Amino acid sequence: MDSGMISKIQKAKQYADEPQRVVIRGLEAEFHGDHDTHMVVYRNGAWSCQCAFFRQRGLCSHTMAMERLLAPMLEADKPAQG
Repeated sequence: MDSGMISKIQKAKQYADEPQRVVIRGLEAEFHGDHDTHMVVYRNGAWSCQCAFFRQRGLCSHTMAMERLLAPMLEADKPAQG
């Protein structure tokens, strides 16, 4: 492995340890739940899910789990950047 690649791997590890560097503005993910697979979407600072519970309540276990996983990087949690 060349020194350029080693340097990039080291930088990637540093970035991964500093999630505040990343702001997620949009995301689509397949969430494999206990009973079915659902499409979970994060867009414009808000979550949505295709599951029936989310349609009824505007919140579900799938979106709450994604929030917990990604909270350090979500756009809504970041101060406005000028």
